[in-house]
Amino acid sequence: MRPTTRRALLALFAVGVALLALGAVPSFLGSGDPYYLVATPTDDAGPAVNVTDLSERRYPYLTDALADDRSTPYRTGPLGLKEAFAHSPFDERDALAIRNPAARSNGTVLVEDGGRRYRIRVIRA
Repeated sequence: MRPTTRRALLALFAVGVALLALGAVPSFLGSGDPYYLVATPTDDAGPAVNVTDLSERRYPYLTDALADDRSTPYRTGPLGLKEAFAHSPFDERDALAIRNPAARSNGTVLVEDGGRRYRIRVIRA
């Protein structure tokens, strides 16, 4: 095998390993105070996002919050590396706001789950 070909294959292998590591490592990079997605029951009227049939795989923090009033903790990563590669409660809140922009107000989103209404927000504890 030619030296140039060998170096090119090693470089491709190194890039592949680095990309795999970036996909697997973010969950271990948590630091700082945890963030939670919180679901607060409310009687507010107005437009709401219907979350009754949303997937638990797509919205894990939201389903935790609706079941227990607060989701599992999410910790940010050093230097902003984790946020680029990991799913967060901020992503879920923003995705809900995109589904119905009129349901968003002051950093919260009004959702409806099986006839019950909740205010969804992200807190740092």
